[in-house]
Amino acid sequence: MQFVADFHLHSKYSRATSKDMDLENLDKWAKIKGIKVLGTGDFTHPEWFNNLKEKLEPAEVGLFKLKNSETRFILTAEISCIYSKKNKVRKIHIIVFAPSFEAVEKINVNLGRIGNLKSDGRPILGLDAKELAKIVLDASPDCLVVPAHCWTPWFSIFGSKSGFDFMEECFEEYSKYIFAGETGISADPKMFWRISGLDKITLISNSDSHSPAKIGREANVFGTEISYPAIIEAIKSKNPKKFLYTIEFFPEEGRYHYDGHRLCGVSLSPQESKKYGNICPNCGKPLTIGVLNRVEELADRPEGFRPENVIPFKRLIPLEEIIADAFGVLSAGKRVREEYKKLISKLGNELNILLETPLSELKIATLPEIAEGISRVREGKVFIEPGYDGVYGKIKIFSPGERKKQLKQKALF
Repeated sequence: MQFVADFHLHSKYSRATSKDMDLENLDKWAKIKGIKVLGTGDFTHPEWFNNLKEKLEPAEVGLFKLKNSETRFILTAEISCIYSKKNKVRKIHIIVFAPSFEAVEKINVNLGRIGNLKSDGRPILGLDAKELAKIVLDASPDCLVVPAHCWTPWFSIFGSKSGFDFMEECFEEYSKYIFAGETGISADPKMFWRISGLDKITLISNSDSHSPAKIGREANVFGTEISYPAIIEAIKSKNPKKFLYTIEFFPEEGRYHYDGHRLCGVSLSPQESKKYGNICPNCGKPLTIGVLNRVEELADRPEGFRPENVIPFKRLIPLEEIIADAFGVLSAGKRVREEYKKLISKLGNELNILLETPLSELKIATLPEIAEGISRVREGKVFIEPGYDGVYGKIKIFSPGERKKQLKQKALF
């Protein structure tokens, strides 16, 4: 069976998240988006964990559901490890998958001895990532430990500000239990493929969503039975017949793709940063070194290299952004939301519209500009201004010249 899974997201108990990040709203939006399996996120938070135990009932092995719902939940959490190693402060975010509430309770008891789990849905712990892996795997060997958004500068395993150069530097003897890494919004699999030391891990992609409408912006597509063991086995085995592909942002749209300095409005490619010695040409302070530069630094293969037996991927732009660009308005606008709802009601769910619906059907169901926009995104024909230092990239499907032509045609009619 083919289904979509988004494992990494947050509850309303995490900082800077929507109050609507509860199970009912996640279930509702999973149907709108076309997602079958959702991570719970934040299982370390006591109130959220109690909420999960109270409202979720067992479904397939290791998966859970709300009563009378088709959405499946898998127990996940993100943990922020901040510690010193080899004379450098490390800030590593880790996603943890667990097969049962019993395993989660063991993890939470041990982590609760180290730090305050009530303070944030994504707890900050003074804990070596290797020691976290030990605690998690001691709770259950069926747990999965995954470095989150592997390349972001501030909080990741390979980040320019606090990361490591090799997986083994971080996890040491526990590296053999690290079967996957998360691409993150500012990177895609092609960037990982340039580093031979990462060939052994499977790349997963998730939304890291802080609001229900953002789930599924990055995701994973499986072709296996729906159960915790089947999902974990598909990830560990890196089998493209079971793990079909990942859904990715265009990485340039992510907030840390290029180098830069947000306060000065300076955005630079790795080559440009090198000319300035990684110093902001406006204020003389160090640049925030982005994902692309960090990949270049560690790469031992040329750009475009593709290893054997990799999981494929598809790049997408969220449907609301495509509609907004076709209309020439902000994505949050009323007109965009109305057209979005209309398309969902006609064609089923967002990922089906973006990935599967034939162009002939799209042309009947919506305006020609929107159908054309979806077609161009599928073909990768977009214009992108890369994100940098916490600023999202700007992505356009239609050029300014095309926009003027459309406006003239509409005026004639």
